[in-house]
Formats: sequence, structure tokens, C-alpha cells
Amino acid sequence: MADRRLQVFHAVAKHLSFTRAADALFMTQPAVTFQIKQLEEQYGTRLFERRHGGISLTPAGEMVLSYAEKILALSDEMETRLSEMTGEMRGPLLVGASTTIAEFMLPRVLGEFNAAYPQVRARLIVANSESIESQVAEHTLDVGLIEVPAKLAGLTSQICCEDELLVICAPDYPLAGMKSVTPKALAEYEYISREPGSGTREITDAYFLAHKVPPDNLKTQMELGSPESLKGVVSTGLGFAIVPKAVVAKEIQLGELLAIRLNPPLKRSLYLVSQKDRFQSRLTGTFIEFTRVKLKEMAS
Repeated sequence: MADRRLQVFHAVAKHLSFTRAADALFMTQPAVTFQIKQLEEQYGTRLFERRHGGISLTPAGEMVLSYAEKILALSDEMETRLSEMTGEMRGPLLVGASTTIAEFMLPRVLGEFNAAYPQVRARLIVANSESIESQVAEHTLDVGLIEVPAKLAGLTSQICCEDELLVICAPDYPLAGMKSVTPKALAEYEYISREPGSGTREITDAYFLAHKVPPDNLKTQMELGSPESLKGVVSTGLGFAIVPKAVVAKEIQLGELLAIRLNPPLKRSLYLVSQKDRFQSRLTGTFIEFTRVKLKEMAS
């Protein structure tokens, strides 16, 4: 087991905030501050510069961080290999997912995985695709599920399933009644968009550009950070949105929203992202394969 103080230091260095590190570690802020103070006293040097606007790593802190990452990774690998020698699938599993995947696809997957492997403690972190990718790259997460391929060096992406995106609007919105709609036609209507950094936003922006409709030319009314808020605004009749099919299945069935296919259709792949060169535990590998199979079943 790695020194707890190194784990605390690593969290503070990554978040550059005692408060956020305490939240991530389920500790109090004074306890985090005390652990860092102990570590600084042990090494006889300051690891962080404290300023009114926040904290930053000192040169000594930068060096300690580089070693801490190696030590913590080796400690995790040792514990994993020891548990695998017993034949049991157990231990923590840190999974990150974009908002759409986390809210509408992963609950069933995690429930079934927990039933199959009750000794595993899965923790789900929800953020947009860009943030999840960064956290996998920083070793904060074991695996991520996002809506675009990973761009950062050192990561590998594998397609887990395909999803279609649809135009949605209120039943009394002018688009209602159309069976399909082109990108050019959509430029004439009010648009409710996802926020920058969202995988859905990246996909839809690229789709409009590919069909010669610059996203800046759309009548964007607002940018929202979650599928639920997007659906809520669209239901008021303020405009249309473009969302994954899985997001609106319930509302379409209840008649609260209408779905219109894009012409040409807009389909995308969803990706499992993990470290390319880092040791991958049997637990992580099993979860990746389990998730890939389950999501394909759900999409079919």
C-alpha cells in the first residue's frame, strides 16, 4: 500500500486545490492540509506555493509529483496482481463517462457488472468527453466512455457501439410533422445546443460544417450542459436540439417531444478509452469487454 500522504499529495497536485482534493478523497480539508504539512516537514522543503488566488507546485513539488505517479501506479499494480493470484475479481474500479452515456446507458451496465462481480467497488465520475479523456490521461480514471475518439497522447480508443442522433422539438414547434430535415433547413430555426467540450457538440458541429452550414450561422439561443436541461428547454417550444436517440426514448413514447431524422442521417460511435502503455489489470480488462458487449446489445 502506497504512503497515504503521497496519495493526498497527488490529489492536491492534480486539482491544485485543497478543497477539491478533500472532496475527491472523501476527507476534510484540515486533514488534507495536515498530511501535506507532514510531507513537507519530512522532505524539508515546500511542495506548494500558497497564494491568495490559489496554490501552485514548487520545483520540488513538480519532482515529487513525477515520482509519486510512478510509485502510486506500481502500488496499484502490485495490489492488483496479488488479488489476481487468489483468482478473485475485487477492488476499486474508477470509471468516467460523458453525461449522456452516464445518464442513459451506464446504469444498467454497472448494475449487471456489480451483480456478476460483487467484490468490485465501482465509482462513476460524470463529466463531458473532454474532461473524462483528460482524467484517463492523468491516471485519475481506469477507463472512460466518451462520444469522440481520444486525442491525447498515450491513450487508446476502441469503439463499443453506434448511436444515431435525432432532431427533437416540442409537438407544437414549426418543425413538428416533418419526417426528416436537412442541415440547411435547420439553419432557419432556433437551435438549443450542448456546451463546448461536449462530445455531442463536437459531432453536431462537424456534421453542420460537412454540409456547408457553419455552426456560427445557426440561430443558437443557448448552450446547455446536460441532456436533461436540453430536453426541458426544447419542451417549452423555444427551439430544436440534436440529441442521441437513447436520450429521448421515454419522452417520445409519452408524446412529450417529437423526433425527426436528419437527412443525411447522423450516426456516431461511442468509445472506451484507456491508457495505451500502462499496466491494465484483469479487472479493468474484464470491465471493458463486459461494457462493450452490453452496450452493443442495448444498441441493437
